[in-house]
Order: sequence, then structure tokens, then C-alpha cells
Amino acid sequence: MNAKAGFAIFGVFAGCCSNVVFLELLVKADPGSGNLITFLQFLFIAIHGFIFTSKFGTVKPRIGLKDYGFLVVMFFITSVCNNYAFDFNIPMPLHMIFRAGSLIANMIMGIIILRKQYDFSKYLSVFMITAGIVTCTIVSGSSVESTQTNPNADKSNFSVFFWWTLGITLLTVALFLSARMGIYQEVLYKRYGKYPDEALFYTHLMPLPGFFILYKNIWEHTVIATNSEPYTIPVVGLDIPILWVYLIANVLTQYLCISSVYVLTTECTSLTVTLVVTLRKFVSLLFSIVYFRNPFTFHHWVGTLLVFIGTIIFTEIVPRIQSSMTKSISQTEPPKKVKSKKAD
Repeated sequence: MNAKAGFAIFGVFAGCCSNVVFLELLVKADPGSGNLITFLQFLFIAIHGFIFTSKFGTVKPRIGLKDYGFLVVMFFITSVCNNYAFDFNIPMPLHMIFRAGSLIANMIMGIIILRKQYDFSKYLSVFMITAGIVTCTIVSGSSVESTQTNPNADKSNFSVFFWWTLGITLLTVALFLSARMGIYQEVLYKRYGKYPDEALFYTHLMPLPGFFILYKNIWEHTVIATNSEPYTIPVVGLDIPILWVYLIANVLTQYLCISSVYVLTTECTSLTVTLVVTLRKFVSLLFSIVYFRNPFTFHHWVGTLLVFIGTIIFTEIVPRIQSSMTKSISQTEPPKKVKSKKAD
């Protein structure tokens, strides 16, 4: 493994894990800030792409903007649904476990749209992931708590459960829409070739006008962030609202996370990338439970293990590790000398 890959792995863990921390700090202080978070992430990546990928608009896209249009709509709705779910009594651990079930949606979409067939191990893994998510969802549904910070909000049992159900619906829509988006990306890449930097730029630039629909919500939570308690930056001595500190940190760590995953895909095998991303999700979940003291029962642990074991089976990490170890051993062993038979 070269130094670039090592830095990329460090970036994945540092960027993605810290991003989850700042996200949870934000949604605990202001559960409805999801649209503001999404908008700032899109804006930052779009500006960065305009400067470094598009070269201030001088580089033309290799994939047509019409082709990007359908992808952009799905990406925008998926991102908004995922972040909006926090405003509907969805705790962070359940949110993370639910999103880990993207393999289920991908398989279902692959069977329906691409007419794919899978090995038995794939169906087994999907069954385990589904069972894990259903277990965590049912357990969480039996003890739903309101995430609303507004003292005037209705916090009756029926109201809390109703909004939680709506949050689960949003996550489900986002899950399957994300899977459909992945299949569409696969079709585009086969047709035009792989240009991940360009796709990243345009999928964040083109949806920006869509945020005008949400401008009231974004402005409302911008005001909440601006009026949050001040935080004094060390050394500089500058006072900044604490929620803006979290927002800036969330945006920067999100970019570090995405860029590191991209570098990793160019420097390592898919096995290494899958293993690193899977481990990162598990570390983020554990940290969220321990640091933020989120409620996590024995049934949650059973569901979580089912999800991650199912993910490992689906990605065939163990067989690939065994195969790579066998190859490395065979390469290090000196070739056996063949004894020549003497003529009688």
C-alpha cells in the first residue's frame, strides 16, 4: 500500500467519522436543520468543482447535461429526504443503520430493472440486512421520543409516533431512490465512461436552484444557527455562533470524506474500499452510541450485527481476503525444482 492510499484511508475515517459527529451535534441542537446542512454541502462542493473541475466554466462536460438532469433530480430528493428525516423523531443510530441497508434496495432494483440474478449468498446477506433493519426499526418504534426542540410542539404519543412513521417513510423513499440513481449512474458510465469528479460537480451544481423551494425553511434555520450561543475560537479570539462552527466543520469534513473515498477507489482494489467504508460506518455508529449516549438495547445490537455481517457477506470480503492471501503466499514461495530422470 502506497502513501497516497494510506492518507486516503486516514481521510475516510477522519472525514466521514467526524462528519457524523458534527451532523449529530447539529441535529440534536436543531433537528430541522437538515435542509440548511444539505444546501451548504451542495454549495461548497459546487464552488470547489467550478474552480478545480470545470476550471471556471472552461472545461465542457463529457456527459450531456440532459443526461445529468434525471440523475440530479434523484440525487436532490434523496439528499433532502435523508436530512429531513431528522426532523421527524429519527435518532442518529437508526438513521445510520437504515442507510446501511442500501444493498437491499440495489438488489431489488437490479432484479426489477436490469433483470439481474444473484448467488444464494447474496440473497442470504440481503435477508440478514433486512432482518437487522426491521429489528432495529421495530425496537425503535416501541420507544419513540420526540426530537423537537420547540416547547410548543405537540409531544403526545400519537403525534410523536405519527411523525416517526413519516420519517421512516422518507428514509425508505431515499433508500430506493438512491438505488435507482446508482443504476442510472451505471448506465451513464457504460455509455460515456467514468468521470466521477465531473459527476460530483454537476450533481451538486445543478440542484442548487431547487433549494429556492425550501428557502423559508433554510432561512429559518439560518437564523436559529446565527442566534445560537457564541463560541470563542482559540488563539484568534473571534466569537462565532456555535451552530455555525458545527456547520462549517460538517461541510469541510463532508468534502474530506467524499474526496478521500474517490482517491481510495483510484489507489486500491474494490475490496479495500468496501472494507474501509464498512468499518467506517461501524466505527461511526459505535462512537454515536458511546459519545452521545444514544439508547441502544440488546435488540439494537442484534439488528446492527445482522446488518453489518450481511454487508460483509454481500461484498464477499472474506473469500476475497482468502484469495488474496493465497496468491501472496504462492508468489512468495520459491518455485519447486523438477528432478530430471537419468537415462537408463
